[in-house]
Amino acid sequence: MSDNQNLLAEQRRALILDEVRRRGGVRVNELTRRLSVSDMTVRRDLDALARQGLVEKVHGGAVPVAEPATHEPGFEAKSTLEPGAKEDIARAAAAMAAPGSALALSGGTTTYALAQQLLDVPDLTVVTNSVRVADVFHAAQPPGPSGAARPGAATVVLTGGVRTPSDALVGPVADRAIASLHFDVLFLGVHGISVEAGLSTPNLAEAETNRRLMRSARRVVVVADHTKWGTVGLSSFATLDEVDTLVTDRGAPPRIRAEMAEHLPGLVVAGPGGVVEESEGDA
Repeated sequence: MSDNQNLLAEQRRALILDEVRRRGGVRVNELTRRLSVSDMTVRRDLDALARQGLVEKVHGGAVPVAEPATHEPGFEAKSTLEPGAKEDIARAAAAMAAPGSALALSGGTTTYALAQQLLDVPDLTVVTNSVRVADVFHAAQPPGPSGAARPGAATVVLTGGVRTPSDALVGPVADRAIASLHFDVLFLGVHGISVEAGLSTPNLAEAETNRRLMRSARRVVVVADHTKWGTVGLSSFATLDEVDTLVTDRGAPPRIRAEMAEHLPGLVVAGPGGVVEESEGDA
């Protein structure tokens, strides 16, 4: 964290919130040293973050607010979280998509960012259960003068299903559509990922749809920023050894990256300048 005494309150609170999320809690005396501000200033910042429902104050510091395992934020709310990290992840993941391949993209704000990076990859067939992802491709591919799609434009298949708060289509209709298809690569967004629970979601129907997507894919690439590590939703739908590669961002501290690499078959850490770290785990 910065030791700049002239940080604006908003910047300072963003740094504090990031530290709380990364470490699972902070103490007031640690923050005063790292930010070079007074004890009173830190306490005011924690009060402000607590009023917004972003942290929970405890004796001597603050911890993250515990969300119910069934809580599923809407698409717009999730779009405001870690936008830079999602862009980094999207660029790194897009490099894994070969021209002419058949891809599947699940719902989520990170797969939405990835869809925008895939627009320049020619001749893709994209199957998605995300209304938002489908919209990205359709908006970018207006028909030519003859009414036909431009050369190299992706062919996009949107499954049916029941719409979730994150604008994913799930349930029996989506599951049946996916079951008859086969993908070269599945790019999968997740609500949570952990050693104990594997991949999880707060939505029971989405868990089954994600299982179907994984069964139909030759390669499974999970795209998830560092805040998803350690989060557990209501329903687990896969173990970590069922994932071929996790693409995450460098917001995860070295200790967490080491844990990821230990338990995942493949790990790619992305940054603004490209891939920061790539490793094969022991899983």
